[in-house]
Amino acid sequence: MTEELLEEENKLIAKEYKELLRISYQTLNKEDKKLIRNAFDIAVDAHKEQRRKSGEAYIFHPIAVAKIVAAEIGLDATSIAAALLHDVVEDTEYSLADIEQMFGETVARIVDGLTKISNLQSDKDVSLQAENFRKMLLTLNDDVRVIIIKIADRLHNMQTMDSMPLDKQLKIASETLFIYAPLAHRIGLYNIKTELEDLGLKYTEPEVYNDILSKIEDSKEEQDKYIKDFSQVIKKSLNEEKVSYKIKGRPKSIFSIRRKMLKQNVSFEEVYDKFAVRIIYNSDKDNEKFVAWKIYSIVTDHFRPNPIRLRDWISSPKSTGYEALHITVMGHKGRWVEVQIRSQRMNEIAEKGYAAHYKYKNKEDEDQGLDSWFDKLQETLEHSDINAVDFVADFKLNLYAKEIFIFTPQGDLKSLPKGASPLDFAFSIHTMVGLRTRGARVNGKLVPLSYELKSGDQVEILTSEKARPSSNWLDYVVTGRAKSKIKSSLKDEMKEIAAEGKVILARKLKSLKISLDEKSVNQLVQFFHLKTSLDLFYRVGSGAIDNKMLKEFSASRSNMLVSFFKNKIRRGTSPENIDKEEISVNYDQLVFGKEEQKLDFTLSNCCNPIPGDQVFGFTTVNDGIKVHKKNCPNAIQLQSNYNYRILLAKWIDSSEIDFTVDLEITGIDNMGLVNEVTKVVSSNMHINMRNVNFNSNDGVFTGKITVVVKNKTILNNLVNNIKKINGIDKVTRV
Repeated sequence: MTEELLEEENKLIAKEYKELLRISYQTLNKEDKKLIRNAFDIAVDAHKEQRRKSGEAYIFHPIAVAKIVAAEIGLDATSIAAALLHDVVEDTEYSLADIEQMFGETVARIVDGLTKISNLQSDKDVSLQAENFRKMLLTLNDDVRVIIIKIADRLHNMQTMDSMPLDKQLKIASETLFIYAPLAHRIGLYNIKTELEDLGLKYTEPEVYNDILSKIEDSKEEQDKYIKDFSQVIKKSLNEEKVSYKIKGRPKSIFSIRRKMLKQNVSFEEVYDKFAVRIIYNSDKDNEKFVAWKIYSIVTDHFRPNPIRLRDWISSPKSTGYEALHITVMGHKGRWVEVQIRSQRMNEIAEKGYAAHYKYKNKEDEDQGLDSWFDKLQETLEHSDINAVDFVADFKLNLYAKEIFIFTPQGDLKSLPKGASPLDFAFSIHTMVGLRTRGARVNGKLVPLSYELKSGDQVEILTSEKARPSSNWLDYVVTGRAKSKIKSSLKDEMKEIAAEGKVILARKLKSLKISLDEKSVNQLVQFFHLKTSLDLFYRVGSGAIDNKMLKEFSASRSNMLVSFFKNKIRRGTSPENIDKEEISVNYDQLVFGKEEQKLDFTLSNCCNPIPGDQVFGFTTVNDGIKVHKKNCPNAIQLQSNYNYRILLAKWIDSSEIDFTVDLEITGIDNMGLVNEVTKVVSSNMHINMRNVNFNSNDGVFTGKITVVVKNKTILNNLVNNIKKINGIDKVTRV
């Protein structure tokens, strides 16, 4: 690099530093500025030899992370300093002891937490990423700021990922959608959550992302005009009531529009609330609620509200600390508009989350929302014996869940995720109440434990000393706390029975002249098609494996190895064991990896890919390679949790294979419509119809047809031709 360019770069670094101080959300005193300056100088020195993949000096990354921490999240000087130093111990000559000596124990603890997350040992047995998340969450023991700075670090990595290889982009984007965006949501960082989701979609489904982005940009002018006209109607009334306010219009995020399209099975044009209007008003704390409802009254004087779309998070704030009034009203031109009403304080909490939450917190009126969530999290973390992947899945349940509010018998209010059952409520009160649950009353009536609670229900739990959790309880609960407590209880019970089973097994094998050792245990596990020795001992203890079965094992023991291989060979060649959707190597239409290898695989049933679909391979433990569509509902979790098992896959020839596809058709029931649909299908020589089923209900009909096609192009032509039939509303591939 020439001296001129180096000088230019140094000027830019100095400019970024000044910008960092200027944009800080917190007021920085002299000591704060000194701390940040020292951290900046050390970071510049530590990273002076390093460059990013894009070619720029590495120091720009910690500065960018510190800027996100300072302005977008709004943390204090300690956090800004830790953000500047977050890669120093991991990547350079400086040690943690050096950091502690120069910056004190708090900064060192946060940097240590961030370093722990990055330095992980390889572990082939469980998902590396799930283990990574577990370790990351364990750092909450040290300081919540570790997680928040890690989210800022991830946001900047996502913003600057263009120069990375495709497989790295996919891995990082998948784990961002799987865990970092939900974490940001849970901590109340809604703006960052939205940006992480959009960037995640940009790299996991680029075509979808770019398509929605271009449609939003095409309609921007018209949207802006609509919002301006909408705002104009209510401004006069707000001014007359002397409300101090500002109105902002904003489009919904690309990710949320995509989610609506999938959930409601509609096109971009059919998503009815693609933008929201936000009214932010000024008020002192005592009058906030009064002013919010006054604005609600003004808006609904002009526009008719949708009664089932009112969300009052001012009377009952979300457990993230979020407060606002959300209403959906019918605007002009018959379009639904979501109106969000927030005070300036509520708006800052919605945008800054944790930091603003504590800026506005009163000593007398402490809000326990976030703190109690961290307490619950600690309980989940205590169960360190739980499988890492299960741990992340359980934990994730508590991240994105929509909330409902439940009353206790005494009239106290408890917040639970949507879909929660009386068992979730019982475990939220106390672990022992949950474990001893015998039944539940909702609004005075006895209900099954699987009953789905609704907002406003009053729940009373009936307990008994003799009650014990059963495995089907896991199907009734949605909270991570309840799941982990039930699993832990079942595991303890299983261990007790297994301990007894081991003693019984040793005695029974002795009578068969077989000693209980590692070799015989492995043979028994294999013979009974089990996974672990714990399963074996448990089955013996519970009586599922009896004397007769053990005698059969003893008789077959001598030739067990031979029969095992014979069975394996027989299973591999038996035609009835070949799945109808399994494709053998001879068909030569799907190849894997950069070398485009031809490997055996099975098409997954969860998304049923056909030639032409964008796909990837996933190496399973027992079933070989399973092929999934890139937009499969399970794709993000697989790519994030098991990235080392993902194989690139592409179709190279699909002329010889037939694929089964289900199409769902809806429309207005016209005379002869069924006949026209079947005529369109049968007139195409490349398509066979396997199954037809039509139902008519009060003038609306729904139909399901199963067709056999060669590839996606033929299928698309068929769908387009069916759509042209008069009366057809939608044709959807199931």
